[in-house]
Parts: sequence; C-alpha cells; structure tokens
Amino acid sequence: MASPNPSREVTTIAGGCFWCLQPIFQELRGVEKVEVGYSGGRLANPSYEAVCTDTTGHAEAVQITFDPQTIPLVDILRIFFSVHDPTTLNRQGADSGTQYRSAIFYHSPEQEKVARQVIAEVNEAEIWRHPIVTEVKPAGPFYRAEEYHQDYFRKNPTAGYCRVVVAPKVAKFRKQFADRLKKA
Repeated sequence: MASPNPSREVTTIAGGCFWCLQPIFQELRGVEKVEVGYSGGRLANPSYEAVCTDTTGHAEAVQITFDPQTIPLVDILRIFFSVHDPTTLNRQGADSGTQYRSAIFYHSPEQEKVARQVIAEVNEAEIWRHPIVTEVKPAGPFYRAEEYHQDYFRKNPTAGYCRVVVAPKVAKFRKQFADRLKKA
C-alpha cells in the first residue's frame, strides 16, 4: 500500500505478537501511524481466529507509516532487529506458529534492498548467536486486525500477557532508544 502522502512511506513488518511491536514503533519520532494486522497469507480478510489455526499463511504484522526524513527505513529495521529474535523460525518466546514468524514485507525495490542490507549488517555484526531467518517478501494485501487488537497494550496494560511479555519489551526499548522517542 502506498502512503497517501508522497513524503511519507509505508513498511510492513512481522516479529512475533503484534501487540509487542505496535507500542514500540508508535513511540518513535517520525512514525505517524502503526496498525496491527495480518500479512503474507493466502486467505482474504482473515480473522484472528483463522490466523491462529496456522493454516492461512498470515503473519501477525504491523504496518507503519513514517516520515523517512525524520526516521529512515534503515533505522526502523535496525530497531526491529533489536526488539525481537529474528533467528527463531516461526516463534517468539513461548508464541509458536507461522503467524509469529519474522518477516519484512517490502513495498518497493528500494525497501527490499535496505532490508537485505540491514540483515547482512546484523548477521555480520554477530548481534545474534544464530543467523537471521527473517523472510523478505513483496508486500501483498495487509488486512487490518479487529479493533480490539488495535492499541491493545495501551488499552490493557494490566492484562497478563501485557505485564509479563509486552511491558518488559517496551521498557527495554525505551531505555535503549530514549534519544529516538517522541517527546511526551
């Protein structure tokens, strides 16, 4: 999907549960919108329940609209590779299944080039003990998730999964990237 504003760019990434990724990218300076949804699958308009059957081929993903003059894609992807484990196939922590895979769904040849460049850079730096297994594929349809998934962490900070999984990831991100956050 192209951004309606020509000075804005859209990228779609998947790295485990979308509840974990949305609050992280929403806080970055230069990011204007982050929606959670489903990408990379075979079924049109999938439901969360269908995606969870591990039969639709979709990944839980976030679609990010950003100002590349403020935060270039290379920085978004470097952050992406620091906030999830891109070396585990079809899983993040206890979450397991193809919907939790690591993926970059590029919207242009330039985005593909940047994605492959960042993967090579991260592999070369040996930031992770094992090689990156992140898929790099052309963006297909992005299906916005049901409304109750949008801003889930903000709406449900005391829910068990949010307290145990999402909150520690967000706290680590805020500490590591304090200089990149939007001003309160």
